Amino acid sequence: MARERVSKIVADISDELFELSRWMYENPETALEEVETSQRLVDFLRSKGFEVTHPSYGLDTAFVARVGATGPEVVICAEMDALPGVGHACGHNIIAAAALGAGTALAGLAEELGIRVTVLGTPAEELHGGKADLIDAGAFSDAACAMMIHPAPADLVDPAMIAVAHIDVTYQGKPAHASAYPELGVNALDAFVQAYVNISTLRQAIHATDRIHGIITHGGDAANIIPDRTESTWYIRSATREGLDDLETRVRACWEAAAIATGCTVETHQRGNRYDEMHNDPLLAELFRANSEQLGRPMPRAADYPGVLKASTDMGNVSRVVPSIHPMLSIDPGEAVNHQPEFAAHTITETGNRAIIDGATAMALTVVDLAQGDRWSELGGP
Repeated sequence: MARERVSKIVADISDELFELSRWMYENPETALEEVETSQRLVDFLRSKGFEVTHPSYGLDTAFVARVGATGPEVVICAEMDALPGVGHACGHNIIAAAALGAGTALAGLAEELGIRVTVLGTPAEELHGGKADLIDAGAFSDAACAMMIHPAPADLVDPAMIAVAHIDVTYQGKPAHASAYPELGVNALDAFVQAYVNISTLRQAIHATDRIHGIITHGGDAANIIPDRTESTWYIRSATREGLDDLETRVRACWEAAAIATGCTVETHQRGNRYDEMHNDPLLAELFRANSEQLGRPMPRAADYPGVLKASTDMGNVSRVVPSIHPMLSIDPGEAVNHQPEFAAHTITETGNRAIIDGATAMALTVVDLAQGDRWSELGGP
């Protein structure tokens, strides 16, 4: 009976969820700036009977919405930030809508199932790693499990998300007239170029799961002035947190070598938090897979498709402290992929809306299975 009620509740509120997703698509807010977005989500949850604290855990746009007095706590994460320039090209509008749908479906069953339901508004997944801040503030300290879904080009129940560090690099040199007195300058642009070449050379000697990519954000002020300052931002990724530590050491050597070669100084600054690799809980993944299949959405496993996805998420940090899942749900975007404007446009299509309903329903049914089978002690298994 509980399973049927879950499906009915999600269906009954589907138009509200679609409207919310479309509003977020039309009004994207970037990391730590999700002011109107978080308020919209909060208003929705309050209207469904949740007790909401907003802001919460020291973040202005974070919120925590709770239902239920006793029993294991289930945390459903609602990401909400958009990307600079391309809006909701990672589909966080779908993530938020599905989280609210799952939470609402479970709210009316919390007492019957003997659980506590928490919908957690998690700011700044992009560029900062807000969930790491929430972990430090105690948001997951009493959780039995945590979950979310993520839109993608293809379905995958247990994606292999890898660790990442975001680092800003600044080279400082000395300006001079580029034509009349070039020998008096110290070229910070040359330092960046040399660093880029060093890292390009390093790429042939790293693991297949490693990734290094960067952009220059400031390269000088005028072509006839020796650039005295360059700024760039880099992402360093590896399969594990430990591998990331090793790779970062090698990348830093590339930056420092460029400074030595050009006579510049170099400064580095970590942007936001480091993201850990994702550990998908086997039981949660299996329950979600079975429920998704019953909804008509078969979910392949990462083991069957090695190398399919090598992105990163701060949900990886959550998975190190509480049993978690992060399934990827296809929105059938054609040739488009995440972080492209065309992908953002697909989030508000029929297939995007279906991902909201399937994701919300499968997450809620997974919690029902856990509670009705009293399988909490099996979480965190091998």
